Amino acid sequence: MKYNFVAIEGNIGAGKTTLSHILADHFGARLILEQFADNPFLPKFYENPRQYAFPLELFFMAERFKQQKELIGQKDLFQSLTISDYLFTKCLLFAKVNLPEDEFRLYQRLFEILFQQLLQPDILIYLHAPVNRLQSNIRKRNRPYEQSIPDDYLFSIQETYTHYIRQHNFKTLIVDTTNADFLNRPDHVQIILDALNKEYDQGQHYLTLPT
Repeated sequence: MKYNFVAIEGNIGAGKTTLSHILADHFGARLILEQFADNPFLPKFYENPRQYAFPLELFFMAERFKQQKELIGQKDLFQSLTISDYLFTKCLLFAKVNLPEDEFRLYQRLFEILFQQLLQPDILIYLHAPVNRLQSNIRKRNRPYEQSIPDDYLFSIQETYTHYIRQHNFKTLIVDTTNADFLNRPDHVQIILDALNKEYDQGQHYLTLPT
């Protein structure tokens, strides 16, 4: 493993948490999982996005900051590798989609204050899947409040991630997960493991999984 801090990102239903568990188990790494279920505004947001978007995003940002500050700040001699199933910048990307312009500007100011205090990943694994695959995954995991997410919302999130990755010269592995099955296809996992044993220049690098 060439990296000490790996973040895994992607749209809703992309398989971030599944892959994070697999990699953390393989490497014996510290695992940071987003505690989305603790956000009391999440079900309310899906029912009334306009009313609950701002408290939803504030709660997520505060919880992510607290979690990363506590866990990554701890020095553990037996766990030098950390795997996270989210990037802190996720706060800003979802807020950009969900908030009106005036609220987003305020949110962005708060985000920048917190962002400067956190350790950033050495490499990002971005899982890219078409919206129909995301919807299929969302239905399978059967979280009630997610079942009515419209395609347009997933497209907006996808475009926001893509734009951010292209605009920032961050070391990123972009994985086409259209046919991914990390639970039942060891060869799919092995491609990720092999990739993490290589050095990369800054910027985007693409991985394709076999059918």
